Amino acid sequence: MDRLIRAIEAIRTKLDSLRKRSLKETPTRTIIVDPLLEALGWDVRDPDEVQLEYPTVDGKSVDYALLINRNPALLVEAKPLDDPLNDVKGITQVVGYAANDGIVWCVLTNGIVWKVYRSVEECPAPEKLMFEVSLDPRDGDGLSVAQIARQMWRFSRDEMAKGTLDAIGEQTFTDGKVRKAIDDIMRDAPRTLLNLVRAAAHDGQLTPQRIKESLARIGAQNPAAMSPAVGKPANRMRGEEQATSLRSRGATKAWATRREKATRTSTPYDESHHTAGKPKEILELYRAIDRLCHSLKPREIERRCVAMTINYLCGKSIFCCVELQKGGIRVCLKLKYGQLENPPSFARDVSGIGHYGVGNLQLAINNMAQLEEATPLIRKSLEAQLASVG
Repeated sequence: MDRLIRAIEAIRTKLDSLRKRSLKETPTRTIIVDPLLEALGWDVRDPDEVQLEYPTVDGKSVDYALLINRNPALLVEAKPLDDPLNDVKGITQVVGYAANDGIVWCVLTNGIVWKVYRSVEECPAPEKLMFEVSLDPRDGDGLSVAQIARQMWRFSRDEMAKGTLDAIGEQTFTDGKVRKAIDDIMRDAPRTLLNLVRAAAHDGQLTPQRIKESLARIGAQNPAAMSPAVGKPANRMRGEEQATSLRSRGATKAWATRREKATRTSTPYDESHHTAGKPKEILELYRAIDRLCHSLKPREIERRCVAMTINYLCGKSIFCCVELQKGGIRVCLKLKYGQLENPPSFARDVSGIGHYGVGNLQLAINNMAQLEEATPLIRKSLEAQLASVG
């Protein structure tokens, strides 16, 4: 990985100069893409490892097919340096090429931004985006070169041979599908589920209606389960209609009252404002943070969306602010860095640095392992806010 780090650093030093030249596709490939692929362990000069101009079913070609045991494992389509990579037709095309040939993974890149898609998913091509990483230090994600290298290393030759990307992708997309299915079931539980719950509870007095109302209350305790689907416009019901909807699902009067209050004081922003267009891995990581925050004090935690962050409050006190970026998630907590014992490597003191969110401790969380390490700090931030008002 050291070679990749050096390659990224070299590209960063000359990025401004390269952008002034408005590089077309061929020089972008020669100056940026080829060296990065080489640093990732792919020998672009060896046709047994990299097939250039890989033919597609419609007689066109993809720039690179990266081979494991001489079989395509990853397609890479390169664009000019200044291409924003947001053309839906272009995304659909390269993802379709991979899917048609049974190749699970494909990448769309302009040399600086690398978007990794899982082609076999049953959804529109843009939603197959697993993760993306940018080498540009000005893109706002604030990742170090080492962090960028670790993200890219997932599609290195060694890791592709191990199946690392396959394992991460399968888990991420499966978790998303299962979570959505559970949310849908909780909204309107079928009779089969009601019977299973009743049998498992070993309580003959539990009627199907009582179980259904209980499931709806449990769903109401988790606002993520009651939210609109990711990437779709929010259902902007009036406060009275929201309360009625919650009561019809068996929500308690106290819960409905709190939701009404949250609606009256809400901002013009909603969850979809933050989640739209984000890679699948970032969405699942955010969902995990959302569940964690609500689990710390069930029924008392409120999620409030503002322009740049999603804030979590207990009473009137914010204890956690979440900023979703395309390459990771930034979490701000009301803790002082200097008072932490053995702070994690992804934590930093932002007390004297401009940043979004409330709090002086910022965590750059990019994977579930880091979230697990951050969990005690998120809990500690809530405890500190409760102690300050207690």
